[in-house]
Amino acid sequence: MRIGLIGTGRIGTFHAGVLSRHPEVGALVVTDADPGRAAKVAELTGATAAPSVDGLFAGGLDAVVIASATSSHAGLIARAARAGLPAFCEKPIALDLPGTLGALRAVEEAGTQLQLGFMRRFDAGYRAARAVVHSGRIGRLHTVRAITSDPAPPPAAYLPLSGGLYRDCLVHDFDILRWVTGREVTEVYATGSDGGPGMFREAGDVGTAAALLTLDDGTLATATATRCNGAGYDVRMELAGERDQIAVGLADRTPITSTEPLGPPPPDKPWPGFLERFAPAYEAELDAFVRLARGELANPCDGHEALRALRVAEACELSRRERRPVRLDEVPSAL
Repeated sequence: MRIGLIGTGRIGTFHAGVLSRHPEVGALVVTDADPGRAAKVAELTGATAAPSVDGLFAGGLDAVVIASATSSHAGLIARAARAGLPAFCEKPIALDLPGTLGALRAVEEAGTQLQLGFMRRFDAGYRAARAVVHSGRIGRLHTVRAITSDPAPPPAAYLPLSGGLYRDCLVHDFDILRWVTGREVTEVYATGSDGGPGMFREAGDVGTAAALLTLDDGTLATATATRCNGAGYDVRMELAGERDQIAVGLADRTPITSTEPLGPPPPDKPWPGFLERFAPAYEAELDAFVRLARGELANPCDGHEALRALRVAEACELSRRERRPVRLDEVPSAL
């Protein structure tokens, strides 16, 4: 296969390494808004650097991987669809519902495939949790607690372009909550704090957020996130049922210290970031995309899954602004 990769920043560089090693990828073509950066990644991975997106699409591709700036995602998804190419895109499709729906419409009209990069669906812990919940082993699920904590804030220039903490960060929790439980969110009540560095207030964003989510079977879930967790990168989920409870992400690298006299010791090497924590999951999702593009696998996470997670994030933003519970049916699902 000949795959084109658009975007060679941190995650794009990681994807280039994975794709260059994949046995079914015979040729990899990369491009970036910074041609010098694309050239360096091409040299490191044995790929070919295209001078522009136009040049990349002119190269006779079998599939496209989109890891560029968020603002370019919807347009590139539509372009891949018009070219008849299956596409993998890092989340989000767009930062708003009209952009998301427009890109999805382009894919549907072209009859192509779009896989979204919600990598937690490919993490061994989350996959095991889904199997346990669906097996009924823990009994009726009544409570879920999801945590996403970044070790340090992103650059200040990133915040106004990110879509905010709910759309940029907690959207992963909203997606994996739906996937693990098999249920839909019906109502949210969300709040946030702009304490900490002043750049959050300047961007109209929050550095810490919490949401109470009600699922369609009455299960209650909390989802919290922060940009300022100095202990390390912490992503976990706890699921409590009437017979048992289980935890995802609780291991010897989880950046948390017990105060109990007989508790486990502090982590020796806490997770420093998302690439280290989820490296195997990122590799697995790209392998799934290659198999999808070859017609060997059904789509494990299509664009409509991203739309459903985005609608939860939009409801949370509305709840935070208006300081009230928001039902999901208040958020449009179509134009």
